[in-house]
Formats: sequence, structure tokens, C-alpha cells
Amino acid sequence: MSALDPARSKDASEFEVTNRMVFAIAVPMTLAYLTTPLLGIVDTAVVGQFGDAALIGGLAIGAILFDVVFIMFNFLRMGTTGLVAQAVGRGDATEQQAVFWRAVLIAIVGGLLLLPLAPVIRDVGLWFMAPGDAVAEATRTYVTIRFLAAPFTLVNYAVLGLLLGQARAVAALIVQSLINGINIVLSIALGLWLEWNVAGVAWATVIGESIVAIGALVWLWRGFDRRHAPSRARILDRPSFLALIVLNRDIMIRSFALVASFALFTRIGAQFGAVTLAANAILMNFFFIAGYYLDGFAVAAEQLVGRAVGGRHPKPFWRAVRLTAFWGFVLAGFTTLVVLVAGNWFIEIMTTAQEVRAEARIFLVWAAFTAIAGVLAFQMDGVYIGATWSVDMRNMMLLSLAVFIAAGYGLTPVFGNHGLWFALNLFLGLRGLTLLAILPSRARRVFG
Repeated sequence: MSALDPARSKDASEFEVTNRMVFAIAVPMTLAYLTTPLLGIVDTAVVGQFGDAALIGGLAIGAILFDVVFIMFNFLRMGTTGLVAQAVGRGDATEQQAVFWRAVLIAIVGGLLLLPLAPVIRDVGLWFMAPGDAVAEATRTYVTIRFLAAPFTLVNYAVLGLLLGQARAVAALIVQSLINGINIVLSIALGLWLEWNVAGVAWATVIGESIVAIGALVWLWRGFDRRHAPSRARILDRPSFLALIVLNRDIMIRSFALVASFALFTRIGAQFGAVTLAANAILMNFFFIAGYYLDGFAVAAEQLVGRAVGGRHPKPFWRAVRLTAFWGFVLAGFTTLVVLVAGNWFIEIMTTAQEVRAEARIFLVWAAFTAIAGVLAFQMDGVYIGATWSVDMRNMMLLSLAVFIAAGYGLTPVFGNHGLWFALNLFLGLRGLTLLAILPSRARRVFG
């Protein structure tokens, strides 16, 4: 039996969830995810060295536009993780491979279709964000180049989905670290040393994503156990494809609403001027750091909950929920403390613009507490993704987004940027609490 395909008899049996099991998944993925906000920090720092707030704002808006589009395809990671984990719970090694290849096919087709749409998406996004001319020009440069990575980015989603669904966190760590590591090195080389600024940062992403996607596909294909290889007919099975798409339709809506909230955050902040926009962009990196810390335990919840649901084992299900929530709160408290103590130092590193530094310090405390506000949001997402309860995720996300819009537009005329940051923290907290409230009734439908 290949190491790439977990044994049937072992995975189909009931299992005990332990702290060690949770950390075996969460720690490598925390390290992997931390390279992503590190990449954001490096990218921001690279363009920040040119002392132009418009470049920082353009990078921030460009990243949001890219995320708005690609988050709709995040089901290639989330859905693959949940379905593969449930196949692991059932002991079905063949279906694990079949789910992966279906996701890869969707990734390639979807990525190629996005390429000719890039200019339209860019222009619509700029119309919506309505930044100044200098910010808009930087955004156009970044988005136009970065969209060339579309097919490779989506393939990497599918790769990570398979690895996480099989609880192969160390392998996922290697893949994610390679993507971001190559990106970071090239971002510094092209953006700073060659002085390509925003264009160099964008080209670094294209190169990093493509190298890892091609290498990962070759590595996985060579490592699959041929005894459990799915037939072409099974991979291309129409009902299975439709089931994957229907299941993840709600994940797409949920994910789009999530990024829409960040886009609205950026848009509202942009109305306060380029300096506030740049300050918020820098502070959001602290939230992303917290988010990727918390995502490590969310991924542990995805795999363990998915495996428990696939095998219909309620005891490990509830044990996974409790342990991932507990450690999530511990980690969030630590992150908040670090940001409060060392936040000013990080701000100094990320930009040389004195007015941006001063503005960021004013709102630092709000950014610090996004970690605690978002614990349950991340952890419950992991639970619901693993169980593939996508309808509930969609509904609670849309409810939380509505509250965020009302609070964001209602509070900022009175409290300015403070009101905007309060609305963001409210949005994060409400997401987690609503999902937690309906969890017992949803679990009873599955386990009885």
C-alpha cells in the first residue's frame, strides 16, 4: 500500500481524537499558512520602500480583486478536503484519487476561462473601489500580470485539498512553503532589486505558482497507488461531477461573501484617503497573520470532522470540535498579545512613509483584537467544511455580511475609521457564534 493512499481497514474504523493528533495536523499547517501573511508583509514592504502610499494602496486593492475572483474557486481546496476526508473515513482509497482528478480538471478549465476575463474583472473592480488615479494605475499593473497565474493557482488548490483531506499536513506544508518561498525570493529580487515594484511582485506570484503546480502534479501522479486508481469513466462520471459542483455552490457563495466583506472594508477605507487606505492595508496583515494561525486548527477540524462524518462516528466528531476550539482560543490570545506589544515595530518595518506609520498606530488595537473575534469563525468553518454542510455556512455568512454592511455604513459617518474596524470585528464574531448555535441540531441529523 502506497503512503499516498491510506489503508482501508485502518481509516474505516472508529478512531480517537487526541491533542497529539490535532497538533500533528495543525502545527505544520500553521507554519505553512504563516508563509502567506509573511508573503503579504514582504510584498507590502517591497513596494513600501519606494515611499509612495499609492503603490501600497494599489497592491492592497489588486490583492483584494484577485481574492474576490479566486475565492469563488476555493471549493477546489475546501470541497476536495471534505470529500477526501470523508472517503478516508469510509476507507475508500479509489474515491480519494477520483475526487482529486475531478478537482484538477475543474481547476484547469476554470483557470483558462478566467484569462480572457481578466481585463473586465480588473476594470469592474476599479470602478467599484473608486480609488485615485495613482492607486488605480498600480492596481492595473498588478492585476493584469497576476491573472496569468490563474490555472496554476487553482491546480494548487486541488493539490492542497487532497493532502489536507488525507491528513498529510507535512506534505501540504512543503507545497505551501514552496509556493510562498519562491514568491518571496522573487518578489524581493524583481520588485526591489530590479526596481519593478508592483510589477515585480506580480510576476513573482506567477512564477512561484506555476513551478509548484507542475511539480506537485508530477509528484502526486507518480506516488498514487495504481491498485486503487480510478477508471477514466469514474473520474468523468457526470453525477459525481454534478454532485461536486452542487455541493460546493454554497461554498462558493460563502467564500465570495467573505471576500466581499474585505472588499467593502477596503472600499470604505479608501474614502478616507490614500493614507488611511495604506494604513488599513498594513494593519490587515496582522489579521491575516492571526487568520493563518487559526486556519491551522481549522484544517485539523476539517480532516478530523470529515473523517468522523464519513465513518459515522459521533464521539471523535465532538472531541475534534472541542479540542480545535480550545487551542484556537489559546493561539488567538497569544497572537493578540504579540500584536499589542510589537505592532509598532512591525509597522516601522513595513513602510517608510511617516504619515502612514502615524495613521496605522491609531488603529492598531482594533487589528490586534481581530484574532480573538475570529476564533470561532475559523474553527466553525473547519467543522462545516469537513462535514460538507455548505448550506449552513452560506446562510450564516450572508447573515453576518448583512450585519457588517449595516454597521460599516452606519458607524463610519460618526466614528470614521474606528467605526469601520468595529464593524469588521463584529462581523468576525457573529460568523462563529451563529454557526456554533446551530451545530448541535445539525450533528443530530447525521449521527442521530
